[in-house]
Amino acid sequence: MTSIADFDIAKSVADLLKDIEKDRQGRILRWVSESLGIEPSHPATPASPPPGGPPPGGHQVDRVGTSTNIKSFIETKDPKSDNQFAAAVAYFYRFEAPLNERKDAITPEELQEATRLAGRKRLGDPGKTLRNAKDMGYLDSVDRGKFAVNSVGENLVAMTLPGEARSSKPTKRAGAKKR
Repeated sequence: MTSIADFDIAKSVADLLKDIEKDRQGRILRWVSESLGIEPSHPATPASPPPGGPPPGGHQVDRVGTSTNIKSFIETKDPKSDNQFAAAVAYFYRFEAPLNERKDAITPEELQEATRLAGRKRLGDPGKTLRNAKDMGYLDSVDRGKFAVNSVGENLVAMTLPGEARSSKPTKRAGAKKR
């Protein structure tokens, strides 16, 4: 059995990631470590906020120019279901919110508040929505009544949403007969 030196493996991984944006590199490495069940030995330290606080208008703008308020984030991601909305809210508060508003997990009350802030219809039972999103595989239950976005939910929000624009043309049903 041949043994590959640890440094050579690290170099191969670095070569694969070198031309990808930093935030995407971090996400990929986080997914790999989660899939292997490895905790990072040096947790990432968030960048310090720009001096002077948030710009006029009450919200910060992140390094790529997207607004970091929940309303514009949800509008950009355009979740099609309450479960996708729950995943997007958990993702926003974990990765996109201004540093002083970030949280690792959300509660039903925070999800309901997010509907108000995003201008979305209130949920009948936000706790059930969070449990359903967990059952769909988007969230993990981290404590009683607290849910955190997992790598599947991260992938949904970061890579899949917003989905393809839906065609207004009806699609043919399987087995439909022509007349």
